[in-house]
Amino acid sequence: MDLVRPVEALVPGVQGRLLGALTRVSGSMTLRALADVAGVSAPQASRVLRRLVDLGVVERRDVPPAALFSLASGNLTADVVRDLAAVRRLLLERLRAEAEGMSPRPVNVTVFGSLARGDAGPESDVDLLVVRPEGVDPDDDSWSRALGRYVDDARRSSGSNVELVEVAAGEVGALLRSRRRFWRELTRDGVHISGSPLGELGAGDA
Repeated sequence: MDLVRPVEALVPGVQGRLLGALTRVSGSMTLRALADVAGVSAPQASRVLRRLVDLGVVERRDVPPAALFSLASGNLTADVVRDLAAVRRLLLERLRAEAEGMSPRPVNVTVFGSLARGDAGPESDVDLLVVRPEGVDPDDDSWSRALGRYVDDARRSSGSNVELVEVAAGEVGALLRSRRRFWRELTRDGVHISGSPLGELGAGDA
């Protein structure tokens, strides 16, 4: 998964660059400005935009002496491009929904690393912290099955390898207070997905 340039990763060439650029700007842009954002030449942009306008994916609005371009409103293909550009948000939403459907349910799920920061590239992993409920043994069959399904779902959803850190709820406070680099960075950059925030868990067993 490439969260930095998801559209360009799936749609190669000038077309992908232009579509990606259109998802990253608000409003309409002139051909030359759009070409600059996409990193392509104006003649290349002109040829490809003509085809995208014919397909209905891109709207052209003439404001003499310029023409302004934007992703089409209400076009299903343009909406798919927007969803592709928003894949990080969609993945986080899916991870949240799957975590909240687990049984036993984790006390906390936090995404950390490149996915949390929003700079995950094609080779990046999905890094997950899962906090196991008190009274649930790490070898408990129900917990192991639920956690295994969650990791498998995350792997399928993202197309990336999943790196899992699992801790017990009673360990969180001491780990946060340890000030180890991993826990400092997780506290700073982590994205809370499900359950109680880590800070609340840490305060509870201080």
